[in-house]
Amino acid sequence: MVTLLLHIANADAIKVDVDGLPDPTHVALLCRNPRERTDKEVNWLEEGVTLIMFPWWRINFIEILPDQDAQVDFPLPFRED
Repeated sequence: MVTLLLHIANADAIKVDVDGLPDPTHVALLCRNPRERTDKEVNWLEEGVTLIMFPWWRINFIEILPDQDAQVDFPLPFRED
C-alpha cells in the first residue's frame, strides 16, 4: 500500500492510499481511505465513503509520501572525507 498526497484542481490536497504507483496511461486514479492532510475525515464526501476515483484531468500533481516504518537514507549534497 502506498500513501499519496493528491493536489486536486481548485481543492485542498488530500491523502489517499493506493495499491501501487499510479499508471499515467489510465484515465482515472482509484484511491482508498480519502482524508485530509491531518488525517481527518474529508467533509465533501458522503459519510462512510472509503473508495473514490479521480480523473487525471482533476489532478495537478501527486506527492508520494514515505512509509512511516521505512528508514530512508538520502544522499548528502556534499562529500564526506
